[in-house]
Amino acid sequence: MKVCLGGTFNILHFGHMELINKAFKLAGPRGSVFIGLTTDAFIKNKVNIKPYLERKKTLEEYLKEKGFFNNAYIKPISDRFGPTLEEDFDVIVVSQETVRNAEEINLIRKKNGKKPLKIIKITLVLAKDGLPISSTRIHNRDIDKKGNILKKD
Repeated sequence: MKVCLGGTFNILHFGHMELINKAFKLAGPRGSVFIGLTTDAFIKNKVNIKPYLERKKTLEEYLKEKGFFNNAYIKPISDRFGPTLEEDFDVIVVSQETVRNAEEINLIRKKNGKKPLKIIKITLVLAKDGLPISSTRIHNRDIDKKGNILKKD
């Protein structure tokens, strides 16, 4: 099975890991997972974002640690669709925050005579305070990558 997902993955956290783990579980041992990683140019207006190569290296380290690396394809994407409008993926894995993008992808695919992707939506991973884990919250030192609450000085 060919699975895809995408993101910025600025600070790799439990929410990202859940997304990635789900994609590889769906793909199975003989499948592949395309990970679209946003380019620096695409996210130039966002603040506190690590450079593309640094984000890619962190992703690669996680994939190797989990044994996923040989079935993964990390490629730069410079828009919110990446190759999903043209390539023959079976499944797209998204979070609640990005499900609308996947629905739009399917509308465009149908219009272009392509088979729609099966959309698998994972729930947001919550920190210990019940709010979603996010790179912004980690960067602001409100929580750590696992969702533990950090004390403000």
